[in-house]
Amino acid sequence: MADLPILQNSGRIVEAARKHRRLIISSPPGSGKSTQVPQLLLDNGLAKGKIAVLEPRRLAARMLARRVAQERKSAVGAEVGYRVRFEDKTGKNTRIIFETEGILLRELVSDRELSAYSAIILDEFHERHLHCDLALACCLALQRGKRPDLLVVAMSATLDEKALQSYMAPCELITAHGRVHPVSISYCDAQTAKLPPWEAAAKICGAALPQLPGGHALVFMPGAYEINRTAAALEKNHALSDFSVCMLYGELPPERQDAALAASKKRKIIVATNIAETSLTIDGVTAVVDSGLAKIARYDGARAINTLFTEKTALSSCEQRAGRAGRTAPGICVRLWTEREQRERPLSLEPEMLRLD
Repeated sequence: MADLPILQNSGRIVEAARKHRRLIISSPPGSGKSTQVPQLLLDNGLAKGKIAVLEPRRLAARMLARRVAQERKSAVGAEVGYRVRFEDKTGKNTRIIFETEGILLRELVSDRELSAYSAIILDEFHERHLHCDLALACCLALQRGKRPDLLVVAMSATLDEKALQSYMAPCELITAHGRVHPVSISYCDAQTAKLPPWEAAAKICGAALPQLPGGHALVFMPGAYEINRTAAALEKNHALSDFSVCMLYGELPPERQDAALAASKKRKIIVATNIAETSLTIDGVTAVVDSGLAKIARYDGARAINTLFTEKTALSSCEQRAGRAGRTAPGICVRLWTEREQRERPLSLEPEMLRLD
């Protein structure tokens, strides 16, 4: 663990947090941001009160709390806990709390000074969710007012660093270069790209995965419907009989989510939404098959409601997904679209504040 990029830069992070109460940390996927930064702040006396780590998804908050509690040899709900909708695993002695972004905003209603907290960490800030942007604005306003002691940290692997640094100025930017292994990226042919994504994924997995010497595979699909179709197609493929197929998305029961993430001697194919794109690191993944699709929240003018649309992912998201294959060893990433289509994708997704009512 000592070779994690975040731990290699721990001295810089601690020094910057002591000098400045605003900090930006940019580091590639799997470098230890989500698990190690809260511990660095706590163990170096930089937070006398609680540390809130804001996560975009409930599964990430729950799994990260479990991982950090395990590293600190304690139970979830003791020194380390989590809070998500309908579930609170914290206690009176909890110091590090992983929680979804909306939880903090609800706390601001009853405690406008966030008096229980010494540090707020906004994880995966590049996703620019509405609640995350509002939380950052509120925290910076508190710093300028009654809470100049509050430490605010924004973290991500794919940030518009200059724009964020300008907004949070004065602040310190720490870039922790990673030890990511090389990932060979390839694109499918035009004929395969026209297939339904579950058929294309099963075809590519059947051809590529048995040729690899080992490791698990991660297949990205936009939603539960596509995931179920993909899992069914993979299980019918005789070339993949040595693999177990797991599904991973937000509405699955916790025990099935845990099973997808658990260590396994048998090679697995995990079919997931973008829930596996950030925060969660699944050990042993050496292959990624990317549909290039995701559910994006937007305002639907015809129906006058916010809803989810299936859209092509931006280049920043493609990069995050490919990086999952190079976490522990050299890997491959196969994209289910043509190289020509790759050049037509946007660099990044616009902030949720510009997409929702």
